[in-house]
Amino acid sequence: MTPAKSPQTMKPATAAQKLGVYLPATPESFQHEPVSREQFNELLANPPAWLVDLRRAGPHPRPVVAHKLGISNAGLARAGMTEPLTSDEITDLLKSPPAWLVRERAIHAEVNEENARVKALKAYKRSQAAG
Repeated sequence: MTPAKSPQTMKPATAAQKLGVYLPATPESFQHEPVSREQFNELLANPPAWLVDLRRAGPHPRPVVAHKLGISNAGLARAGMTEPLTSDEITDLLKSPPAWLVRERAIHAEVNEENARVKALKAYKRSQAAG
């Protein structure tokens, strides 16, 4: 007879990252207790009010801020943006973008275009080798 398996858990930081929220803005109870897979799935299926509010208004973690601004995490770092931003702050930046944001969005667009070009080239070469 095998011993009962313990439930799979993740650290609060991992759960917050997967949920797309800034860990220090979550409730204390969430920050200090491991999250089981069952609890995590419940948070995804039926998010509590605090999770809905954090996702809507922030403060948002760096990857979410970068995505909403249309730049990379490295672009945030180059701009010196180290603090989490709220949705209102992100909206303000998008309404009247500073020079650094315009530059980083252009860089991000160029990188995405180059990645798409390389991907298409690789697909073409694979199709030529197969056919």
